[in-house]
Amino acid sequence: MKLLLTSSGISNQSIGDALVRLLGKPIAESSALFVPTAMYPFPDGPVGAFRAISGSAKSRLSDLGWKSLGVLELTALPSISRDIWTANVREADALLVWGGDPVFLAYWLKHSGLAELFPALDELVYVGVSAGAIATAARFGETYHDAPGCSGERLSSEEITFAGADGDFTMSLVMADGAGLVDFAIIPHVEFDDPLDAANAEKWAGRLPVPAYALDDASAVQVVDGSVEVVSEGRWKLFNS
Repeated sequence: MKLLLTSSGISNQSIGDALVRLLGKPIAESSALFVPTAMYPFPDGPVGAFRAISGSAKSRLSDLGWKSLGVLELTALPSISRDIWTANVREADALLVWGGDPVFLAYWLKHSGLAELFPALDELVYVGVSAGAIATAARFGETYHDAPGCSGERLSSEEITFAGADGDFTMSLVMADGAGLVDFAIIPHVEFDDPLDAANAEKWAGRLPVPAYALDDASAVQVVDGSVEVVSEGRWKLFNS
């Protein structure tokens, strides 16, 4: 499997070119399956999922001109014949995994049976956005204002105080096991022009037991045969290297 782990989808030409290289053909000749599952734990989850699938979300992914585009809902897979949905996945050129709650997403990547299939999908391109990128790690951490109100396997949780323009604020850092596709973590949406946000990302990374790529919304991490490369028209930083 080839991976393109993004902070905010196909946000610029460099990331778009990387996607085409990974596919080995134009997007217009490629088929994709869209995974909206991570959106559902949020109050506006159904609306957010529709916007992402329909291409009206801020981050570009479904509206790139795919030859064909289908929806793969992970929570439904256990109730569907495995032969049917695995055939759909095997026939796809790309798996587009949207953002949301990475703890919830990681749970369903594993419990749907999809993660078991990944080692056999050598040519599939996994494109992750935000939580869709975070959940690929063997171990990751995500910050929450409130504890996740959803199914998931949380290993631990601790309170962390971050610095804000209007004063310090506290969030929960939840640790969880992901799909195990990569041995590093992703910290998305870092605004490096804001010294406080950059310092908060470093504090977040310091709690993680693995290297962490902090990405702004113009950056992504590409993984092919274990080789890791950052694709960026913005700023990024590797912590705990």
